[in-house]
Amino acid sequence: MAERRKQSDYKDYVEGGNIPPQALDVEDAVLGAMLLEPLCVDEAIDQLSPACFYSEQNREVFSAMIELSNEHSPIDLITVSEKLRQRGKLEEVGGPAKLAMLSGKIGSAANIESYTRILRQKTIQRDLISAAHEILRKAYSEEVKVDDLIDDAQSRVYTATQSSDRHSVREIGSVIQEALSRIEEMQSKTGLSGVPSGFATLDGITNGWQPSDLIILAARPSVGKTAFSLNIARNAAVDHHIPTAFFSLEMSSIQLANRLMTSESGLSADKIKGGVKLQDDEWTLLEESLRRLSQAPLYVDETPGLPIMEFRSKLKSLVKQKKVGLAIVDYLQLMQGPTETKGMREQEVAAISRMLKATAKELNIPIIALSQLSRKSVDRQGGNGKPVLSDLRESGSIEQDADMVIFIHRPDFIGLSDGPQDKEKTQIIIAKHRNGETTDIDMLFKSERVQFVETQDALYSQNQAATEYESGMNSMNYNIEPGQEWEK
Repeated sequence: MAERRKQSDYKDYVEGGNIPPQALDVEDAVLGAMLLEPLCVDEAIDQLSPACFYSEQNREVFSAMIELSNEHSPIDLITVSEKLRQRGKLEEVGGPAKLAMLSGKIGSAANIESYTRILRQKTIQRDLISAAHEILRKAYSEEVKVDDLIDDAQSRVYTATQSSDRHSVREIGSVIQEALSRIEEMQSKTGLSGVPSGFATLDGITNGWQPSDLIILAARPSVGKTAFSLNIARNAAVDHHIPTAFFSLEMSSIQLANRLMTSESGLSADKIKGGVKLQDDEWTLLEESLRRLSQAPLYVDETPGLPIMEFRSKLKSLVKQKKVGLAIVDYLQLMQGPTETKGMREQEVAAISRMLKATAKELNIPIIALSQLSRKSVDRQGGNGKPVLSDLRESGSIEQDADMVIFIHRPDFIGLSDGPQDKEKTQIIIAKHRNGETTDIDMLFKSERVQFVETQDALYSQNQAATEYESGMNSMNYNIEPGQEWEK
């Protein structure tokens, strides 16, 4: 019987003398447990799909069991036989004798979890083999572009590894216990629970960028998205030594380095770019800033049109090898989505945002993705010109997938300022915050230094400078009598 089954089941799957990974005895044990132990039914259906069964016969039996479960009917020899007869599959699976044989092959019902795990692993192996064959076939084709091939290969491998990734339902008690442990851990620490942004008010609201969160940072072109995100990356990597990955799809790594050196040194952008000669003291200042930046755990990828699957693969390697704790993408609309969504822009952007959120959750790190706003955010008549969630460009799914949406609003940039004194005024608008409040934060954008500063920090710096100047003046002994004028 076993030999006949082997020949009939395997003949269509044998290739090059190799039989795809399978565990027929385990398949029989799972089906037998479902026939005899009602408690095993829900466990198996929750963890497995018909594709997890290598034997076509076993696949049909499991499909019949799923249908019975959906109908809230009991699962036993009689009901399964009748369901298979209704579907015209009873004789195909081996008749009632096959079901009787399955009911006699049950191991311990307590082992059902181990059995399902084995079948999921075998399924992944078979899916990977199938993906590899398809990748190999396309690789031999002269008509396939290499970039498309790489994108398709990554997508197939990802699909294969995720298809059987099912998470079991957890009791609320164990979840609460884990949550309490995290609270206790945070209570023993000082500071934030997430990655610091470097801006006190923002960190006070968010408690840092939280693990597994997708943060969308959106603004119109040239408003300062890249500058703000670089400030965040710099603060995390330089000040807090948190490994940070910056994926720049728009600017080169040299341009990013120039911006970082400008904000770090305080020198003008013209001097950093080489348009204005540096003085000796400025060279010293620049070298010091370079030393700090070069030692920071900041990793830059400048791949243009980065496919979302390649991004996931690269980031996964960086998290594993470099312990990256924050990833920034500049910007979302320049990424390439899965091959099947090409030519359908909204679907492509939706797939990208879903993958970004899934990657953040899988790797348990925050991902900040920059995004463009539509023109209607500028053309909107009346009001204060503040962007709203519906202004997110090309896909409403971005708003849905994001845990937090932050807008950069500069009234002067769109002609809504009251005068030159408002040139630097900027609002950081938290428009969506899944785990906290939504509010506006006043900041100043120092364009010559490519740097954002909080308003209170700027006022403090001004007052400190004035105090130091006044103190310096008072420390000088001019010996001026009351009523006497100071002579230079």
